[in-house]
Amino acid sequence: MPFQGTEIEALGYAGIFLGVLLAFEGLRQVLGRKETLNEVRNRRMRMIGRGATASDVLQILKPRHDRWALERMPLIGTLPQALRQAGVAIRPQTFVAACFLGAACMAIVASAVVPPAVGAGVAALLCIVLPFFAVHKIKTRRMDALVAQLPDALDLMARGLRVGHPLNTTMASVARDMADPIASEFGVMVDQVAFGDDLVDAFADFADRTGVEDVRYMSVAVAIQHGTGGDLARVLATLGKVIRDRISMRKRIQAISAEGRLTSVFLSSLPLFILGATSITSPTYYAEVSGDPLFRPFAIIVCLLFAVNFVVMRRMVNFRI
Repeated sequence: MPFQGTEIEALGYAGIFLGVLLAFEGLRQVLGRKETLNEVRNRRMRMIGRGATASDVLQILKPRHDRWALERMPLIGTLPQALRQAGVAIRPQTFVAACFLGAACMAIVASAVVPPAVGAGVAALLCIVLPFFAVHKIKTRRMDALVAQLPDALDLMARGLRVGHPLNTTMASVARDMADPIASEFGVMVDQVAFGDDLVDAFADFADRTGVEDVRYMSVAVAIQHGTGGDLARVLATLGKVIRDRISMRKRIQAISAEGRLTSVFLSSLPLFILGATSITSPTYYAEVSGDPLFRPFAIIVCLLFAVNFVVMRRMVNFRI
């Protein structure tokens, strides 16, 4: 028995509701994931406790740098590095395939209820834009946590060096005693050295893997000390103090520029608010002139100016120290 129009419409609404619910729940679990104290200590140690070998740990926490076929494409060209920095153990090919497959399924279901163009746009927003945005937010949060932990890790290494421990032992103490994400990253370096990698190369890989400027400073300091000698404990302690001062300066600048950032958000969202309010209160305001030949060129110009305004305002209030 063929489905009636009302049944197809009901199935379409049910599919859209299920897709939105699954997307929201997935983002909620990813972005709002909380761990207990025992879980947060060290991801690497948990894997070893479950019986994983050092090679298994390296394979998951430090995957191979295979050539990414889409590395020249904007927005998704840096996806492999973003997934590594976010700590998401998933292949970029699988991630992209899942996003586009989900978008295609949702667009097909939504096209039974809304126009195909609208359904495709909603599907792309929920299944493509939101997952990539979630990865970016997780990466930013994880790298900020790593930078906040770095001064304590450097102090721990400096104290170990002062009492006579070798550098490898101080790295192992950071991997064992501190929490993630820095514990797992140092654990990867410890495993690299245990497998025969040079110490300087392990720190350089750490800097490349995270892409954090402060980590690169630490890598350069270890490389210089390894080649020329010197008091590495004093260098690490000084570097830890410098990183703390940089973090304090960033927070101070964020507090000072909070009013400007709020103003930029208000000014950037004001045209959208006016457009939405006008379309709701007077639907024929733009519809009456939409057939004019000059309407589309001027609409494109307004959209471009709006985008330029957003970028300029963002750069004016986005400070980085």
